[in-house]
Amino acid sequence: MATRTKTAKKAAKVPAKKSAAKELQDLFEDGLKDIYWAEKALSKALPKMEKNATNAKLKAAITGHIKETENHVHRLEKCFTALEKKAQGKKCEAMQGLLDEGKEIMEETEPGSVRDAGIIAAAQKVEHYEIATYGTLAAYAKVLGHKECLKNLLQTLKEEKKCDEKLTGIADTALNTKAMHAE
Repeated sequence: MATRTKTAKKAAKVPAKKSAAKELQDLFEDGLKDIYWAEKALSKALPKMEKNATNAKLKAAITGHIKETENHVHRLEKCFTALEKKAQGKKCEAMQGLLDEGKEIMEETEPGSVRDAGIIAAAQKVEHYEIATYGTLAAYAKVLGHKECLKNLLQTLKEEKKCDEKLTGIADTALNTKAMHAE
C-alpha cells in the first residue's frame, strides 16, 4: 500500500455551506452571479487602466473593451431574464484579486512602456479568467438546455478571446521590447 504524502495527510474535506449548490442548475446560476459582479467591477476598472496607458493602440483597445464589457453585462442580464431570475451579482473574489493586482502594477511602475506592459499583463490575466468562466458557463448552459444563455455566453467568450489576442498583438509589436530598453 502506498503511503500518503504529508500534504495529502493535511488535506481535509471541505464541508459544504447550507446554501451550497446541490444541482448543476444551482452552480450555473451562482456562476452567472459571479461573472455578472466581475463584469460590473471591470467596467469601473477599465477607464483607470485606459487613463494610465500611454501606448495609443493599448488605449484604443481598452476603450473598445469598455464598450464590449457593457455588452457583456447586457448579455448576462438577458441570461437572467431567460432563467426568470433577477439579475444580481455575487462578489467575485477572483476578479477582485485580479483588479487589485492591476492597480498594484500601475502603482509600482512609472508611466510609459513599462507600465503599459504591466497593464497588458494584468488585462490578460483578467481575460484568461473570463475566458475560463464563460467557457465553463457555456458548457453548463449546453447541458442544461439553456439555448438563449448558451448563445449569449458563446458570443461573449468569442469577444474575450479576441481581446486577449489583440492584447498579445500590442505587446508583441515592439511594446515589450521598448519596455525592456526603458530607462
